[in-house]
Amino acid sequence: MKAMILAAGKGTRVRPITFTIPKPMIPIMQKPVMEFLVDLLRQHGFDEIMVNVSHLADEIESYFRDGQGFGVDIAYSFEGRIEDGMLIGDAVGSAGGMKRIQDFSPFFDDTFIVLCGDALIDLDLTAAVEWHRQKGSMATIIMKTVDPNDVSSYGVVVTDEEGRIKSFQEKPTVDEALSNTINTGIYIFEPEILDLIPSGEEFDIGGDLFPKLVSMNLPFYGVAMDFQWVDIGKVPDYWHAIRSVLKGEVKNVAIPGREVKPGIYTGLNVDVNWDKVDIQGPVYIGGMTRIDDGVKIIGPTMIGPNCHICKGATVDNSVIFEYSRLGPEANLVDKLVFGRYCVDKTGVSLDVRTAALDWLITDVRQDAHVPAPVMI
Repeated sequence: MKAMILAAGKGTRVRPITFTIPKPMIPIMQKPVMEFLVDLLRQHGFDEIMVNVSHLADEIESYFRDGQGFGVDIAYSFEGRIEDGMLIGDAVGSAGGMKRIQDFSPFFDDTFIVLCGDALIDLDLTAAVEWHRQKGSMATIIMKTVDPNDVSSYGVVVTDEEGRIKSFQEKPTVDEALSNTINTGIYIFEPEILDLIPSGEEFDIGGDLFPKLVSMNLPFYGVAMDFQWVDIGKVPDYWHAIRSVLKGEVKNVAIPGREVKPGIYTGLNVDVNWDKVDIQGPVYIGGMTRIDDGVKIIGPTMIGPNCHICKGATVDNSVIFEYSRLGPEANLVDKLVFGRYCVDKTGVSLDVRTAALDWLITDVRQDAHVPAPVMI
């Protein structure tokens, strides 16, 4: 069976991470989020997968290659151009990406599924496709029911008693919302859907294709299913996803490494004197990371591989990416550290160089050149 993963977006709401990592490659406990999607597709018999790529396309292609190492066949549709030997992304919209693939050579010849590449899910794809076919639907949105007080964060889908989609509301207020079922970015299509998408134009699934289906009164349905859906579309979402994994709330994601103490997991060769640190789980510490004496770590916290947490520092409820160095006596609470950036849990970013905090958060590979801490 055939599927498509949407992976061409720039991921602007997940910056600064997506300055150097495309959104589908953002790691969840050292494993790209897209790999979880590929695993799920394979488990349900979807073994031919098209991926549209644009922003930092080579990062995705060089990791997954032809898919053979993951038990599937993968091919890529690049959206962009080449300038001075550099790939320049120029996405054509989610529906436009589907059409581009079909125009190249008809690929979608039977019922197929489309997934956004920025969420962890454990959906029963087989049951979803069966529901779609029983309805005789041309297009089906997999929906999820949320607390009515949370609807303002999502795109709301309004259906009739039979599940036929009548309208959409984009992030309505609680009082305005006509439903509490939301669009999860998981779609099932029949090949005929491609006839409704113009060639060579930017065209979006949610903003262009779906309103067209409603206006033409075509068989277009939504079904709310019970499954786990962990979105990482924004920095706060990602921060929450890591916390959820560490707390054991995400069923299909295991904490890697080995459990050295209750709730404390490490990768290979972590340098730490357990008698001289205060670590309260759940915590994950990546391989070849050094934790100095006097450090305090309070979970849920993830520290990536090849990091250095210096003497007397405190890390509380935070996420630190690989090759990060946290200076002596630093106090990191509710933060995400990625390269030169420190981001709080709401997504507000602090450039440590601009703020003259290079000594506090830097690249561990520069340890030999880090000046002594200064008072500011």
